[in-house]
Amino acid sequence: MVSDLSLSSLFNVKGKIALITGGGSGIGKMMATGFAQNGADVYIAARKEKPLQEAVADIKKVATGRVAYIVADISSKAGCDALIQEFRKRESKLHVLINNSGAVWGAPYNDFPEERGWDNVFNVNVKSIFYMTAGLTDLLSKDSNNADPARVINISSTNSVDPVTESPLSDAGSGTWSYQPSKAAVNHLTSALALKLGPQYITVNAILPGFFPSKLTAFGLQTAGEEAFNSNQPTGRVGRPGDIAGLALFLASPASAHVTGTHTILDGGARYNGAGYTGAVKL
Repeated sequence: MVSDLSLSSLFNVKGKIALITGGGSGIGKMMATGFAQNGADVYIAARKEKPLQEAVADIKKVATGRVAYIVADISSKAGCDALIQEFRKRESKLHVLINNSGAVWGAPYNDFPEERGWDNVFNVNVKSIFYMTAGLTDLLSKDSNNADPARVINISSTNSVDPVTESPLSDAGSGTWSYQPSKAAVNHLTSALALKLGPQYITVNAILPGFFPSKLTAFGLQTAGEEAFNSNQPTGRVGRPGDIAGLALFLASPASAHVTGTHTILDGGARYNGAGYTGAVKL
């Protein structure tokens, strides 16, 4: 058997249908743009309609596939079910599910809130991944095979392997005590789902981004400035759209059909220079 090893074949996502939660901003929008520009039909989902409308308008400027949005709050099983139900009204097959929605909360160690600090962060960062994936497994497995499996890509964080909770990314005296363990849970859930869904021809992989400009890192950028973060990166810069979109496209393309259960760090080497896995300013 002679395989087609051309770039146009190995990295082709044209005609694929992708659903990206948290796709209206930050790295979610970066990935959505990458998929849409390369011919995939893209659905982005988030809680607020106006940012979604603005994101769709921006993405359509470069898209060669269809781009649409669905308003959804996936912080509960009911919210996940509502998004899944709405998606099913529009499509009967899903090729790529990117679980990207994320939440973070910073507060003092001795006054960390339960509902906003712990419950909501784990609801959005962990529970939604399980319910979105489980609820869409039948659409993912439909018509999939071991040469062309469906893909689930979970967005974790370098914070999942970095224990630093008090950094310039949160206010002085505050820590993101629930964010790090929630992202560690994402890694473990990714492995468990890869094992579960492999026989159904669905690959499951995690991306662990370091520092990218987004709503989650906006506080640090405003207080310390981007140059402070750039100077602590071995590459001399923080993450850019092509970095996250490129990796996501690989994990959704024929080139990665035999790749599952992986946790890929995407931080420009920041973990090696003592800046922490986020590439944040040294404390």
